[in-house]
Amino acid sequence: MVRKRGVTVMLGSLALLVSSLVWAPAGQAGTAGRGAVDCTGTSHSRYEPPLTLLPRKTRNHADVRYTCTVGPGGRTIPATSSFDAFAPSASCVSLSGASGREVVRYADGGTSVIVIDGGTTARVAGVLVVLQSGRVTEGRGAGHLVRRTVTALPQQLPTDCLATGLRGTRSAVRLQILP
Repeated sequence: MVRKRGVTVMLGSLALLVSSLVWAPAGQAGTAGRGAVDCTGTSHSRYEPPLTLLPRKTRNHADVRYTCTVGPGGRTIPATSSFDAFAPSASCVSLSGASGREVVRYADGGTSVIVIDGGTTARVAGVLVVLQSGRVTEGRGAGHLVRRTVTALPQQLPTDCLATGLRGTRSAVRLQILP
């Protein structure tokens, strides 16, 4: 009974952490200032080569669909993005030194080109949480800092790490272009 309660407490804590990182309403996120953008959405990622237990150079491509709150008026618009990243060392259980580029295309015709150059990774109860940072280099929010939070469950069984490797994930994503 104690083991079951411990697992329940751990999963409840993880759910609270993830919900506060990813699903905070844009109006409460403190990013409604000039140049600020706050997006939440989902992504579908593919790893090449698939992730296994042995760390190795890995590329990641993700297609993302967002709902974004932009500008001082808090206008909401849909957006899509393409995210490409490279990690010199990635496996089913670790990720280090990853960098990437995301191009966000807003439904109103605007774009943001983002370079991701830092981040941390944690895995709790099989859930991968990646906190990334970077800067907008072109378009909407140019020059502003970026915070990106990805929360992912693998699409495959954990035992696939031992055999074919993990080929991809579906993730919740929050992208913030800070004021």
